[in-house]
Amino acid sequence: MGSRPDGWWRDRAGAAARLVAALRALDEPVTVVLEGAARAGVPEGEHDRVRVVHAPASGDDALAARCAPGVVLVTADRGLRARAEASGATCVGPRALLDRLG
Repeated sequence: MGSRPDGWWRDRAGAAARLVAALRALDEPVTVVLEGAARAGVPEGEHDRVRVVHAPASGDDALAARCAPGVVLVTADRGLRARAEASGATCVGPRALLDRLG
């Protein structure tokens, strides 16, 4: 969410809801990990092909725990990228996802 300067930081729950709504248009299953105030925007569970997970603490830790070969993680965070790649995941930047969403 942080790659778009659209004021998401003022309404993290609303930004999470908009992101999940946009991801539902993709033709493949995705998992979204929400932390902090963003968790209020979308209930945990399945939403069409989008699985929403509420991180109990650090979102980065929850994301890293899901990384394995075959997983593609969208992140701009260098530290998280290193953790993910060490687990065999592939990482792409937010622009790759935003381009797919239009």
